Amino acid sequence: MKTITQPSATTLLTAEELLRLDAQGVRGELVRGVFCKMAPAGYRHGMVAMRLGARLVDHAEARGLGTVIGTDAGILLERNPDTVREPDIAFTSAERLPFGTEPNGYSGVVPDLVVEVASPNDRPSELAERAAMWLSFGVRLLWVVHPDAKTIEVHRAGTDRAAAQQVETLTLDDDLDGGSVLPGFTYSLSSLFAA
Repeated sequence: MKTITQPSATTLLTAEELLRLDAQGVRGELVRGVFCKMAPAGYRHGMVAMRLGARLVDHAEARGLGTVIGTDAGILLERNPDTVREPDIAFTSAERLPFGTEPNGYSGVVPDLVVEVASPNDRPSELAERAAMWLSFGVRLLWVVHPDAKTIEVHRAGTDRAAAQQVETLTLDDDLDGGSVLPGFTYSLSSLFAA
């Protein structure tokens, strides 16, 4: 077992090495083996993520739909080289991840829903890349939450590449809808972004 103290841009890491780094207090993701350091995203980011996450947990658990996780859980998307990404919130249906199944380390099961909450320093191109990446791995529904603008971009998996790139933008007058991924889930943006 090699000890990783500070990853470099030229060293490819594995998911297992990333877990060891996390235990040492080094937070990040892997993209095709390359370590990407992550920093705390701020108070508003955390508040919005927790508020939305709590609603999703309540809804999913009350109906036995599946499992909701928060950031730091990590999803192992591919091996050799490894990609481990951290959604801010993710829902995985009981069909994909049966109840009682708790992966050791990172989950290798692609979620049905991923929520990314934009940080103040996130560039639109980075958020678009993350959205496309999640959809390419089989995520069925993706919400990109913009706390500053008080909007949410809704990305739905399509049957072809063009359909997967269509985005609907919701504003304070709209309700977030879980569709077929989270049947019955609705949440008004005005409530989510309330001060």
